[in-house]
Parts: sequence; C-alpha cells; structure tokens
Amino acid sequence: MFRFNRPKKDEAPGASDERVLVAAQNDPTRVLADLLGKPNVEGLLEGALEHAASLLGGNVKGYAVLRKGQDTVSAVRGYPKTLLGLSLSGPWAQMRPRLLADGPKELYSMNTQDVVRQLDAAGMNEVSTTVIVPLVDKGRNVGALILDQFQSGGVSQNQQEALNRWGSAVTPLLSVFDTREEWRQGSRQLTIALVEAVESQDFDALGHAQQVADISGQLGRQLGLNERELEQLWYGAILHDVGKINGDQGHASIGANFLHAVPHLADAQKAIRHHHEHFDGSGEPDKLVGEDIPLYARIIAVANALVHVGDAARLKGQAGKNLDPRLVELAQKLPPRS
Repeated sequence: MFRFNRPKKDEAPGASDERVLVAAQNDPTRVLADLLGKPNVEGLLEGALEHAASLLGGNVKGYAVLRKGQDTVSAVRGYPKTLLGLSLSGPWAQMRPRLLADGPKELYSMNTQDVVRQLDAAGMNEVSTTVIVPLVDKGRNVGALILDQFQSGGVSQNQQEALNRWGSAVTPLLSVFDTREEWRQGSRQLTIALVEAVESQDFDALGHAQQVADISGQLGRQLGLNERELEQLWYGAILHDVGKINGDQGHASIGANFLHAVPHLADAQKAIRHHHEHFDGSGEPDKLVGEDIPLYARIIAVANALVHVGDAARLKGQAGKNLDPRLVELAQKLPPRS
C-alpha cells in the first residue's frame, strides 16, 4: 500500500515542496469514489491512470496494458478510446519501472507498421518522455500503466517511488472482479490503502479509522444490523475522517462529498457528513438533534469518542450531550480495549 511521506527536516531545498505537491494534486480519494461507483476493470484502470497522472503533473496522457495472452490496451487517459482492445508489444515486459527519455522510439520498434500508424493517429509520435509503472502480483506480470509526458519536465525519484507504490496498491484488485464477494474484499482493500494515505500525513492518526470501524461494527451487531447495513456502516466509519486530506475545517462535509457519485453508499455518505452532530443539537454541520441524526453517524460518533478516550466508562459524561445515551450504554458492554 502506498503512503504519502511527510517532509523530513534534513531534505534538500525544494524536496519538501515536491512532496507536498505530490500529496495535494487530485487527491486519491477521488479515485476511490470512481472505483466504488464503477466496479469493473476499465473503471479501476481509468481511476489508476488518473491518479498516476496527477502524481506526475503537467501535460500527461496514459494507457493501461493488461496481459491477456497478449498485451492489450484496457484503459486510456487522454488518448482516444479507439485504442481500447489494441494488441501491442511494449517496453513493459521486463516487470520493472522504467523511464524512457527517447519518447516512443522503443515502443514503435517493437510493433508492426499498422500498429505504429494507429499510435501516430493517437498522437504518440509527439511524446517526450514515457514512464512505465509495472503491475506485478506475486511475481506475475499483470500489465503496466504507461504515462506519456509531452513536455520534458522530468520525473523525480519521489514521483517515481509514489507511482510504484500506487501500482502496487492497484494490482491486487485486478483479479477480484469475478464474484461479488471478491469485489467487496478488493474495494475494501483499496479503501484502507487510501485511508492510510490520508492518515500517514499525521503519523499519530495511523490506524485510527480502522479502530473506529471495528468498534462501529461491534455496536452495529449489538443493534442487530444486517450485513448490508453493516457494510454501509463500515464505509462510513473507515472514511469518516478522509476529508482531512484538505485540512480539519469542515472535513465531515468534504469527506461526504467523496461519495456523492456512489449512490449505493448513500447511507455511508450521510454518516460521514453527520458524525460531528451532537445529540443535544449543538454539533455540526446541520445542528441535528437526537434521533434526527442518522443512526450510523451516531454509532460512529460513539466509536470515535471511545477510540479517543480509551475507556467506555469515560463516555458517560457525554451521554445525552454529544452522544446518543442508548449507544453509550451499549458501549459499556464492549470488551475492554487493550
């Protein structure tokens, strides 16, 4: 799983700025919303290309190649859709990251004139630099993300490392589309990876979302929620702080917006938006009172508070104020946290 690294005190001038740029551009949570909203291989790869391009910045186009007996273009970013399904050979077969400073020269040399004409028509003859991000799963060459720069802006070591980590996070999901359960597990895996990317900006927060999700699930099961309801609750809990990628202020509303294009997670979206409402109406963003606050939001609020204080007995003073008193009571029945 990839993480954005915080700037180090002894970094060379400019290095810190570059890390901030890498972390800030087109934040990866947008990729998550795309993946959850379009659970298929092309949607996954389109999202992967979009985020990879944002890590490089500048004028970047790209395409993804999967090995299906032969290498086939399976998604594009900036290039025409006519390339989809095109079989071609390329400089990604070595299963290692590569930076090609001579544009499409090597790619063109490996393909027939008919294929080269199609690549020319797509504009690849104007490429300045190509970055190869291999997709390797347990030693198996799955394919590659190919990113083409049209202006020679260069690729830093930090950018290359971020791209490689991103490729490693995406690759395991390519084999999980055969069944609903496999997709469910795969989408959870990437969700956790993206949450860790946000949390790694503040190392004190690492693991916080997973703890809140675990406690929320325990409370949800005590309430008798079914599997579909627990699934919504899990996404709300694991993503409750994801809006902090843009800072603390208003992060609940910002975080909720990340799921606006995922209608089947509408309840999770509401939970994220309202998990800072208070039972007595003094919270935000909408000053909701009591059971007008969505149930999943009330559950997450209690779980979040419990993670912070560590002892369920210390929540009693917040019952009826910040927190739902019935859920505070249920929290007393949970196993002690180690």
